[in-house]
This record gives sequence, C-alpha cells and structure tokens, in this order.
Amino acid sequence: MIRVLLVDDQPLIRSGFRALLGAEDDIEVVAEAGDGSQGVALAQEHLPDVVLIDVRMPVLDGIEATRRIAADPALDGVHVVVLTNYGLDEHVYDALRAGAAGFLVKDVLPEDFLHAVRVAARGDALLAPSITRKLIDRYVTQRPHRNAGALLTALTVREREAVTLVAQGLSNEEIAGQMVISPVTAKTHVNRAMTKLHVRDRAQLVVLAYESGLVTPSSR
Repeated sequence: MIRVLLVDDQPLIRSGFRALLGAEDDIEVVAEAGDGSQGVALAQEHLPDVVLIDVRMPVLDGIEATRRIAADPALDGVHVVVLTNYGLDEHVYDALRAGAAGFLVKDVLPEDFLHAVRVAARGDALLAPSITRKLIDRYVTQRPHRNAGALLTALTVREREAVTLVAQGLSNEEIAGQMVISPVTAKTHVNRAMTKLHVRDRAQLVVLAYESGLVTPSSR
C-alpha cells in the first residue's frame, strides 16, 4: 500500500486529490496539511511513501518544507512531489535542488497523476527528458557550476558514464543497453553514484550532473 500525505492550503484541492487517490486499491491518504510546517510535522509522524506538496503556501512554503524533509535522516524513504499551478518555473527548479523527486502541474490528467504517485513511491524521478532539457536551458545554465572536481572525483569511470546517461533522461534499462551491461549493474552504478554524491534520487542527480559541468546542454 502506497501511503500519501497531502500538503496544500486549498481544502478543495486536497479533497479532490483525496477522492482520486482514495479510489485506488493500492493507495491511501494517511494525513493532510494546510501549510508546509504542518506538512513536515505530519511527515515525521506518519512516514508516508509520498508527500504531495504545493509550492506556494502560508507559514512555510513547499520548497523549504521539501528541504526540511529531505534533510531529515528519519525521512530518508519519503519522496516529495511538488504541485504547482504555474508549470515549469524557477520554483520547480529550486524544489528539485531542495530534494523533490519531481513535480506535477495541478491540471494533470487523473491517470497521469496516479501514475506519478506510483512512480515516486518506487523512488524514480518524475522528470521526462523534455522537462529536463527545459530545466537545464532555463535555469541551470544561468547559474554558476559547482566545483566538478570536488564532487565527481569519487566516481569511477563507469559511474560517471551512468550519471551522464541519467542526466540525458535514460532509464536503467536504456543505460544498460548503452553501456552493454545488465540492468541490475546499471542500477548499481546509479545507486553508488547517488550515495557518493550525497543525493537522494535521480532528480537531484540530474541537476547535479549539469551544475557540476559533467553534462552540458550542448552535449545532449
């Protein structure tokens, strides 16, 4: 059973999401919050698999709430999905840097919304290659790169190759095909890279790969 926490300051939005999620046999809404501070507290209390959180809220916004959830070792298995009315904007990029596994626009189709919750619960990133490219073009390339040497020297050659392919939007199966290895080995390379780089998931790995200069928009 996938356990979901809803965090949104609009009761009508929460009720709609709750009804949609509650109709599924494999999903349950364990709690709701009307602001980010309450959302963080409820995440600590209920340890949900997925937190669906609005970007703009009173008391504590979704970005800071995401950052606090991602920084809490006790919430390591909690995957945050940011909800926005505004499509791709800098808030989405900041949320991904803060530790979100991905984002959804609130007018997403119900079937896509449910699919996204299940993807997030598995620990996968909700970043289609087209969205990744837009993020990179609009925000990452406008900001100073992190120190690539300090971040990437711990990686093996194969791990660096795997990270590069993740940043291009490839799945583990596609990475395996490119690297001529098994999907299990591809997943191992990706997971070891995430551990060494201290990132929670593939979404953060994508952002870091571009910010560090390992991958550039021109090398897509």
